Amino acid sequence: MADEDIYTKDGTTDFRNDPAVKKKTGTWKACPYILGNECCERLAYYGINTNLVNYLKFQLNQRNVVAVNNVTNWSGTCYVTPLLGAFLADAYLGRYWTIAGFSTIYVFGMTLLTLSASVHGLKPECNAAQNGCHPTGLQTLVFFVGLYLIALGTGGIKPCVSSFGADQFDDSDETEKKSKSSFFNWFYFSINIGALVASSVLVWVQTNVGWGWGFGVPAVAMGIAVMSFFSGTRLYRNQRPGGSPLTRICQVIVASLRKFRVEVPADKSLLYETADSESAVTGSRKLDHTKHLSFFDKAAVEETNTNTDAIKGSVDSCWRLCTVTQVEELKSIIRLLPIWATGIVFSAVYSQMGTLFVLQGNTMDLRITRSFQIPSASLSLFDTISVIFWVPIYDRFIVPFARKLTGHKSGFTQLQRIAIGLVISVVAMLVAGTLELLRLRMVRKHDYYELKHIPMSIFWQVPQYFIIGCAEVFTFIGQLEFFYEQAPDAMRSLCSALSLTTAALGNYLSTMIVNVVTDLSTKGGKPGWIPDNLNYGHLHYFFWLLAALSLLNFGVYLQVARRYAYKRTVVDSL
Repeated sequence: MADEDIYTKDGTTDFRNDPAVKKKTGTWKACPYILGNECCERLAYYGINTNLVNYLKFQLNQRNVVAVNNVTNWSGTCYVTPLLGAFLADAYLGRYWTIAGFSTIYVFGMTLLTLSASVHGLKPECNAAQNGCHPTGLQTLVFFVGLYLIALGTGGIKPCVSSFGADQFDDSDETEKKSKSSFFNWFYFSINIGALVASSVLVWVQTNVGWGWGFGVPAVAMGIAVMSFFSGTRLYRNQRPGGSPLTRICQVIVASLRKFRVEVPADKSLLYETADSESAVTGSRKLDHTKHLSFFDKAAVEETNTNTDAIKGSVDSCWRLCTVTQVEELKSIIRLLPIWATGIVFSAVYSQMGTLFVLQGNTMDLRITRSFQIPSASLSLFDTISVIFWVPIYDRFIVPFARKLTGHKSGFTQLQRIAIGLVISVVAMLVAGTLELLRLRMVRKHDYYELKHIPMSIFWQVPQYFIIGCAEVFTFIGQLEFFYEQAPDAMRSLCSALSLTTAALGNYLSTMIVNVVTDLSTKGGKPGWIPDNLNYGHLHYFFWLLAALSLLNFGVYLQVARRYAYKRTVVDSL
């Protein structure tokens, strides 16, 4: 058998840094360890995030608006730090060692958080007779240090795990390439198995047993996640780090500006590219030239009035002459940005599940039986159930049916899949707003303004959670696959992190809207849209505002998606 049939063709290596043997590494046999890691890590994350707003409100004695903003700010930070982890993974460490290193930070943060909720002196003193809990400045500080260490640890795990899993499938092998799309579906499925346990069992433990146990169990889950990841070391395929992607991007920009007056030849084959079959960028295939953003093609123009060989051998050669592949890397990133930007509003909608949906649920009837109440944060398990329901339905039924209609191998293109989810998110906000309107009508009709739990079952919230779960299956998974596929090979962690920053900016956007709405709606001594007692508020206006923004965002997305030009490798273009 020829060597090309024994080894992968995408440049991946095994744990010894030797070329990866196809039959012994990667594919689905390596994925259980990666999926297990993601499941446990997400259980740990959602074990904190799902009920965090209630911990801040009742244990740290924060007001509604402050607690909501602290949750969205922390959640946002969890999706900004992946830019750091992704840079280190693509440039220097590789995905494997980045995940391993940042997991250690994550475990340390979880441990500190657990101590802050269970150890005397670090745990806030609570006394019903003294109107709740009264944490000291030190206790609050220790809690937030642990919380933001978790955010830092997430930064090295979140952008790398999905890309690392996709690396286990060789793009040059058609059979393996088809499996990659399914991997993203089951990757998201694993996330939601962890979230299901967090939003049901852990929220109940936090509410009824104690926050020490409620944070301790996620800490143990994170330890299991690390062990699961290391267990598959011998089976993994690893992409070599390609050097600093930011440096390569800057080189193209500087070289283009230096040759501002140089004309780009009509024959694009005259643009500079290495003669070897391998790209000059470690860990990346060559990219074919595209006609868009032609200004940057100047970076690959070999000037006729200078000694090109001398330039190539000089110290600043890379800042004067770049390969077509380098130029196309930059173009790929720029083309992704408009699609990336349209994901921010969707993430703002998604963030409501951990904040205002929970506060809305707090005002409703929490009883399942006369003696058992469900915590309001546990309703997010219906979002998780929705995802767990829709992922196999999508993978096994919707895709084959759509494939017959469209002729596309994945049923829908990635951009079509994202669009469907954006539409569904509008419906989710309309449903949430309508429920709040009905709840407030009951309050006014029966004068329930000072009643802590009005006689309307919390399970009326189930539809809005279930609809958002359906939207996730289309938009979030579509984004995962889209940003991985359209990213240059040596920038895949960075582009995965870029897609995650939509969640960060969505959380920050939610914070900004809450603040603006609060400032405007409380003028003249009015209670505003989101007062501490929601029975006096107009929360439905906020949900409908998000629905309107989502609809506007969908219109922008359609225009951007129609103009998008897909990336082409040299192999694809032959």
